[in-house]
Amino acid sequence: MKIRIKFFDDTYTGDNEIKKADKKQNWIDLRSRKTMYIGAGTYVMIPLGVAMQLPEGYEAHIVPRSSTFKNWGLIQTNHMGIIDETYCGDTDEWCMPVYATRDTEIKAGDRVCQFRIVEHQPDFDFEVVDMLNNNSRGGFGSTGKA
Repeated sequence: MKIRIKFFDDTYTGDNEIKKADKKQNWIDLRSRKTMYIGAGTYVMIPLGVAMQLPEGYEAHIVPRSSTFKNWGLIQTNHMGIIDETYCGDTDEWCMPVYATRDTEIKAGDRVCQFRIVEHQPDFDFEVVDMLNNNSRGGFGSTGKA
């Protein structure tokens, strides 16, 4: 499958990671397109320097890298961004909405988030029942507790 991608500048020059993906590569890193000082308590959109034309029936999920909060104190405000195939115009640059918990600086080229491309949810119907007739696991948050 080919996905058309537009780069807004040279942020990804020499970055082969974003030019080809395969099943071994679960998530693909995205970089800040510009250097930004972000004050504590501030909300900003970090421009990611790419726009893509996703195939019909697919969407991209954007999440922070595991080090994003540790390195910069940033929280993605919607916790996961979803970009569908209709967001594909020449000026539809992907961004990451963040809230800064401390004063921080993102430099152009810093890997701040990652994405993967997935198919839209399939069609299905819900069946309303009185009982599921399965064993209970012990309640929400019970995994791994003795």
